[in-house]
Amino acid sequence: MAEVVISEFMDEAAVARIAAVHSCLYAADLVDRPDDLAEAVGLARALIVRNRTQLRGALLEAGGKLECVGRLGVGLDNIDVAACRARSIDVYPATGANDLSVAEYVITCAQMLLRNAYGASNAVIAGEWPRQAMIGRELAGKTVGLIGFGAIARQVAGRAMTLGCEVVAFDPMLPADDPAWAHVRNVSLDGIADLSDVVSLHVPLTEATRHMVDLRFLKAMRSDAVLINAARGGAVDDAALALALSEGEIAGAALDVFETEPLTAEAGAKFAGLPNFIATPHIAGVTEESNVRVSHMIADLVLAKLGNSSSS
Repeated sequence: MAEVVISEFMDEAAVARIAAVHSCLYAADLVDRPDDLAEAVGLARALIVRNRTQLRGALLEAGGKLECVGRLGVGLDNIDVAACRARSIDVYPATGANDLSVAEYVITCAQMLLRNAYGASNAVIAGEWPRQAMIGRELAGKTVGLIGFGAIARQVAGRAMTLGCEVVAFDPMLPADDPAWAHVRNVSLDGIADLSDVVSLHVPLTEATRHMVDLRFLKAMRSDAVLINAARGGAVDDAALALALSEGEIAGAALDVFETEPLTAEAGAKFAGLPNFIATPHIAGVTEESNVRVSHMIADLVLAKLGNSSSS
């Protein structure tokens, strides 16, 4: 059996580095075969996952020899970190490796939603020429509100300011005297809704953040403001957002993460037909470049933990 099990996609050069030293099972679809996954984890010293593999309960119990878990990303809500800690299993997120990809995604979505000109290809080539309807707004001069002000949010802030935006942020976990606030205004959550033309979420999913963007918050936003969530599904109340969009409470939204993932046709039906909505499949942090960075960071950490020679 393999010492290292990789249950979701990973850069193949990074996989090869691990496989050169330790017996390795790599199957990007292993997450969809729970019985095979549980069997494989049984003798593994390391498990490498993305966001879909739920390492808790029976699967974690099956991993009786696990020494470490590599997370190809930064969110840890799919891993029972406390249970891993209790069993002295190290958990390694790929901190910082995909920050740039997420930041670029947020800025791109903000520009697309404000400009409102990029979804008209079919109408234009059909000869409708909807020029007046496509007149949108510039990002420059707008206020970008960040919910959470960690590493990714700071990347967004820097790019937004370079483009001529003012930035405000809400982060009760960051002390008011932290140097990160030097060029960004520290406001309340209500202040984000009141002041922002663009609201972007950058928080983990916890009991405190679940549905922090609810119908009350959405109604408090400016009617011409837009919302972007590339952080965690569940931080936004999806049903409330669909209602707010359909009733014109806000001007648009982009979701890369959802309360139900993968998003089913049934769960996605609430967003059907909304012209001011962008949906992507949890891909904001995954580019060709970031996949290489994330994969090799985790390979480095796992190899450091397991050593440079196989114990099998």
